[in-house]
Amino acid sequence: MAARRKRPQFDEPLISVEICAGAGGQALGLHNAGFDHLALVEWDRHAVGTLQGNVKSWPGWSKAKANSLTPGDVKDFLDSPECEEIKKSGRRIDLLAGGVPCPPFSLAGKQLGPEDERDLFPDMLKIVEELRPNAIMIENVRGILEPPQMFISYRRKIVNKLRSLGYLVPSINEEWSTGRQDQEMKKVWRRVEAKDFGVPQLRPRAILVAIHEDVSDGCSFVWPVKTQGSRATVYDKLRPTMLRRCQEYWSLNKDGKPALPDEKTGQDVFRAWEADSAGMRSGPTQGVAPTLVGGSRKHGGADLGPSRAKRAWADLGVDGNGVANDEAYCDPGRDLFRPDGPMLTVEQAAIIQGFPSTWKFEGGKTAQYRQIGNAFPPPVAEAVGRAIAAVLRPESRRELMGGYEMKESVDVAVEDSSNLTIFSVEAVGHASASDDRSGDLVRAGA
Repeated sequence: MAARRKRPQFDEPLISVEICAGAGGQALGLHNAGFDHLALVEWDRHAVGTLQGNVKSWPGWSKAKANSLTPGDVKDFLDSPECEEIKKSGRRIDLLAGGVPCPPFSLAGKQLGPEDERDLFPDMLKIVEELRPNAIMIENVRGILEPPQMFISYRRKIVNKLRSLGYLVPSINEEWSTGRQDQEMKKVWRRVEAKDFGVPQLRPRAILVAIHEDVSDGCSFVWPVKTQGSRATVYDKLRPTMLRRCQEYWSLNKDGKPALPDEKTGQDVFRAWEADSAGMRSGPTQGVAPTLVGGSRKHGGADLGPSRAKRAWADLGVDGNGVANDEAYCDPGRDLFRPDGPMLTVEQAAIIQGFPSTWKFEGGKTAQYRQIGNAFPPPVAEAVGRAIAAVLRPESRRELMGGYEMKESVDVAVEDSSNLTIFSVEAVGHASASDDRSGDLVRAGA
């Protein structure tokens, strides 16, 4: 597993604006990639509280500025004081990023696409047209790409609109076959897995990246394939916190009382979890968790996904039927001593999503879990962000991309009037904190 990288510093800072920021997974990753956020837009009040509590030490932020964050609609951003300030500054932003809502395209939903009122791609394009950022990074669920014919015409319109605005994306002809259109669009819009970037989770997502022709400066856009080193597993990531939780009841029973000789203890719980989770490292999922799903208010309490996901969690020694209380409020019978193993705490769910332990979430347990389940894993956002920064600050490319395996492939070349070559990346993303669950996959090879 790759070690944590040093945050890059540039003589001229890279500045970004993020829409649909959620609990800050993408924002944190881009911060670690060297971007300074001018604005964060999110409408869910719990997620806004999470942002307030975590970004106040970032460049350009203070406790007062963080506390001034309020729930806001992407549709209103162009008329906001933050946007007016950006336009008055006269400086072009380096990156517009965001994880636009996934329900319109989710395989688990009705897939209404542009007919869904939650579709914010049109609003994203309005912001792009107004601000003309140097780069764009937009995430969504894989359902917008698969099956290819489902939203091919909608994707074509988005890509062609970006091309008309000066972005280095392929020109797509509607007369072409679906297969050819899809192949061309894969040059800038692809599916990727979080497990390739140090996140022990199956999380297929689609990400769109475009660089403006004004700033390419002959520099190729090359994306990371994966982080160097061994793949992260649930066992490796959760062992310290699982041991800590169980040690509180090492010689106690499910009622928190000294265990009789024939009663299960906290030590027994840990050893059983350890055997299951460690054993799965050589199993079909290679010790990687199924997709965490955040759900929405209409789904009731938090759990770890549909039945097939719960079965996969059980194989890893985790009960997926709910979320455990924080350790300070642990009910051992409910949270630890369960037939399929302990339930995860919010902290452990965040670890599976790639958040550091220092990132704190606001709201009740269910609200916190939903923020995590809908987030863009920070390590993936960082990888994509560093690749974008390598185009905008080519003199720092070696520093930015050290520790990533790179692959330049002729089938992803994009020709423009300057004969530049643009390369695409696979990456994953997040959804706004209120989005419906997507329930992607539980198979490692998918």
